[in-house]
Amino acid sequence: MPKPTFFNLSMEKQELLINAAKKEFSRVPLYDASISNIIKDAGIPRGSFYQYFEDKEDIFFFLIDEDSKQVYQNFISIIKINNGDLFTSFVDLFKSILINFAEPKNRQYIKNAFLNMNYKIEKTFTKNFYEENVKSKFFELNDLIKSKSLNIANEEEMFHILKIMMVVMIQNLVDVFARELPAHEAIAAFSLEIDLLKKGFYSRT
Repeated sequence: MPKPTFFNLSMEKQELLINAAKKEFSRVPLYDASISNIIKDAGIPRGSFYQYFEDKEDIFFFLIDEDSKQVYQNFISIIKINNGDLFTSFVDLFKSILINFAEPKNRQYIKNAFLNMNYKIEKTFTKNFYEENVKSKFFELNDLIKSKSLNIANEEEMFHILKIMMVVMIQNLVDVFARELPAHEAIAAFSLEIDLLKKGFYSRT
């Protein structure tokens, strides 16, 4: 995460550095990215970069975490609109993410992140939904979800339902980029999987 000196910068200078980093992470994946290109585009000395971030991983995971926070806040709004319907809300969230990814300034950067997904990237992207260190956010979500309509016994089971649905969503997002799926195909596939989770896999007949 950024050092305190980064947050002491004006918003304009913060945005300049963030946009330079996104431009570089759009050009190549994280591990091929160059700090030299970031500082050149931001117009700052190398020494200044290290006053704000430890290394290129530090600024990359800061960006992913900021995206995660935005996705979480969007999900809160969506689930309120849907009166706590978890399944409809996940489909609507998926649609909103696709719209956001379609923007030229976001698409290639996010594509590189998702096509080079590893445990740390996934953990950073999903942590605002169910990680231990942000339990308050899980409880906020839990209070909004219409849990009486779900076949669950307690908060722990709700925790795992959210985790499963997030994993399914991330895998579908990876698929969007890997197969260059058009939005309508991606939404149909994700909606089918969410519907299967809603119905359950076990036949009672």
